[in-house]
Amino acid sequence: MNTNVDTAEIARFEALAAQWWDPRGDMAPLHVINPVRVDYIRRRVGSLDGLRALDVGCGGGILTETLTGENAQVLGIDLAGASIEVARRHAAENHVDADYQIIAAEALAATAPAAYNLVCCMEMLEHVPDPAAVVRACAELVKPGGDVLFSTINRNPKSYALMIVAAEHVLKLLPRGTHEYAKFIRPSELSEWARAAGLETLDITGLRYNPLLRYASLNARDLDVNYLMHCRRPESL
Repeated sequence: MNTNVDTAEIARFEALAAQWWDPRGDMAPLHVINPVRVDYIRRRVGSLDGLRALDVGCGGGILTETLTGENAQVLGIDLAGASIEVARRHAAENHVDADYQIIAAEALAATAPAAYNLVCCMEMLEHVPDPAAVVRACAELVKPGGDVLFSTINRNPKSYALMIVAAEHVLKLLPRGTHEYAKFIRPSELSEWARAAGLETLDITGLRYNPLLRYASLNARDLDVNYLMHCRRPESL
């Protein structure tokens, strides 16, 4: 029984499951930022051809399918069963050879340690009670010399103003309650959790998103709101 789960969060994503692949619906921001995330992965990792990859907190499979399109062998995992069913159905309808499981990262790490060349955990850490435990699981799941990439939201007044006040209450770009400010994660905190899990932090890059223009881009100097982090498990400790 996994204890690192917020049942209210799972219920929220279960209710939104049907909208995962609607580029104009509540998941629209993910469709805009997904190409930018994949570009960052390519820049940091290089070719994904033939890599065993894991997408932790895969939701409806937006990132999972894109990584599969890069010729990686991808498993997407999530605890929201309705989202996994949407992901499986979309993959089948579009002849995408991605695999999906309803399982927590911690549980998978116990049965498949050091099984993946690449582990991605995007927009997920800010939705669990103990994000450091997920970071540890990701470190256990990746092979020595393999790459782990995270993306999440910084915790500061600017991120609160943009991600909660503006996005959820004023512009209504996201359903109210999508984010909790207390769960936002400073880059220094995430880097410390990674280091404690035996990972080396190699890069931190900001991700800018303009909801009005439906445009996203990478910016190495702007970590104020969304950011990505590239870590690697050393070949030997």
